Amino acid sequence: MNKSDTYLNIEELLSIPAISDLHISEDGHHVAFVKNTADWEENTYRNSIVIYEKNKGECIPFTEGISPLWSPDSNRLAYLSDGDGNSGNQIFVEGFNGEGRVQVTDENDGIIQFNWHPSGKGFYYVAPAPESKEIRKRREKYGEFHYAGKDYRNHCLWYVDLIEHVSYPLTDSRGCHIQEFDVSSDGEKVVFMATSSPDGEDGQNRELYLLNRPSGELRKLDGDKVVGGSVCFSLQATKICYTASIREKEYYKTHIMDSTLVIYDLTNGERIQPLLDFDHAVVPIRWTAKGILLMWQDKTNYRIGLLSEDGKLDMISGKSDGCIMEASITGDGNHLAYRKAAPNETFEVYANGEKITNVNDLLQGRRTSNREIISWSSSDGLEIEGVLTTPKDVDWNKKHPLLVFIHGGPDWASFPIHSSCFNEKYPVEFFIDKGFIVLEPNYRGSSGYGNDFLKANYRNLGIGDCEDVISGVDALVDRGIVDQDRVGVMGWSQGGFISAFCSIYSDRFKAASVGGGISNWVTNYVNTDLPSFIRMHVGETPWNDPEIYAKASPMTYIQSASTPTLIQHGEKDARVPIPNAYELYKGLKDMGVETELVVFEGMGYSSDKPGIHRAIMEQNLGWFLKWLVN
Repeated sequence: MNKSDTYLNIEELLSIPAISDLHISEDGHHVAFVKNTADWEENTYRNSIVIYEKNKGECIPFTEGISPLWSPDSNRLAYLSDGDGNSGNQIFVEGFNGEGRVQVTDENDGIIQFNWHPSGKGFYYVAPAPESKEIRKRREKYGEFHYAGKDYRNHCLWYVDLIEHVSYPLTDSRGCHIQEFDVSSDGEKVVFMATSSPDGEDGQNRELYLLNRPSGELRKLDGDKVVGGSVCFSLQATKICYTASIREKEYYKTHIMDSTLVIYDLTNGERIQPLLDFDHAVVPIRWTAKGILLMWQDKTNYRIGLLSEDGKLDMISGKSDGCIMEASITGDGNHLAYRKAAPNETFEVYANGEKITNVNDLLQGRRTSNREIISWSSSDGLEIEGVLTTPKDVDWNKKHPLLVFIHGGPDWASFPIHSSCFNEKYPVEFFIDKGFIVLEPNYRGSSGYGNDFLKANYRNLGIGDCEDVISGVDALVDRGIVDQDRVGVMGWSQGGFISAFCSIYSDRFKAASVGGGISNWVTNYVNTDLPSFIRMHVGETPWNDPEIYAKASPMTYIQSASTPTLIQHGEKDARVPIPNAYELYKGLKDMGVETELVVFEGMGYSSDKPGIHRAIMEQNLGWFLKWLVN
């Protein structure tokens, strides 16, 4: 068969490169980015840094590594690489004027993140604190064990001087776990977000600090708000901006997506919240001479714009520009690079409006699916959107088998871009090739639809989600394009939970695949690394409100289960630990329901081996072909 008559197979889908970590040089002449590709022979993913040279008009492979950052003078590129592979990622620098590769750091446990000093003569970086003498002596005497909630190592802020070749810590490891930072234009101040420990629970209570490096003075800045995403300095270093959420109740306290942009004046402590004419959480990327570059999700797109000093927001991306997920801008605001995917395509890199990569060439000459946004009313009247994927030549007069693919999160969304972009577990293109159509509902709680929609699943997990999904299926059945006797449901993480709930609570689905899903909220509460996520959505602990936990748990309804279910779970998943999978598997077996449980050894949420992702995809394909087609 001619390849032009076929869709990409599973290996080809997983071989599409993923682009990230882009950074434009201050002179606008170069863009560095990371291309992640599958190495099938070694069964691993490799991160390679690629450099676009404007003068040559081409992208050139550079080296293996991640997090490339151009020096302030645009002549050197710093990046993280594991070097000899024995001590984690370290900072390396390479020049374009005959300077070879130089390793800058040698931290025992590697570097988490870093940034140039504006002079180019040093780096600020974040690394784990050294292991304490007490823990080292304890291990040597007794062996390995730890005290829950006590034995942890915070990430500290360090500085390394490239002239004197010395590094030293800037923060104490006690009670200060650095998560993100920015450096002032003079290099003397650092603003950073920190928590008291790396514990997931503490991660929901970020604080904002300002460090004066010459004097060592450290002060807390904004005590009545929960600090959210990015933080950045103004060019004059007199102000900072960040996202924050008001401390009102537990829901707001932990739900950073329900947030506002804050501009903080360091000279007088005044806080300003710019009035934006949309109800979406914004993320500041960089404060430039032309304003603050912001990014926000708008339903099934991400957009960027510049917020000027007078509060005016100048849109850079329009309604039809596609989905921009990452951006880098120069300090003068004159040069911009971003990562964008047009509808039905995968991501490409653009520099000053010009496309500089050609990843989508891999799709040329092959059959591809078509994605469109549809909407319907849920059972309570709430309007729900979703992405419907079909063949480009779909016969609308024919009834098709339907697969419902439910995104994780829940504060995330499905987008009308190529399925390879955020999905290494469900072979959507291959499902289309086998005659299915696929619906991806943006159920209540999904991001990009405003704060009221984001909070619509508060104390309504499970049943509300299920109604959103089933009403979408019913809408397609009513249109006459779906065979109601051949409908399946699948998803991972929160999507796995909703798949489990839908397939047990209702008899609407003929087959289900539950990936890394919650089966019992009490089981998950006592095993997860982030129980505050659960309290955020149900408002209480299981000891104070057992009824809401039972109402939201698929296992509560296990006696009515009848849907054949494939269960897939990572053995080391910390967010949704594997007892959830065993509980669901045992319950379905006891009810006499056809089920299979696949445990992926050593895997957390996802795998670093493309072979495992291929296995996950092939298992899902085989499962739904068995129950809905054959």
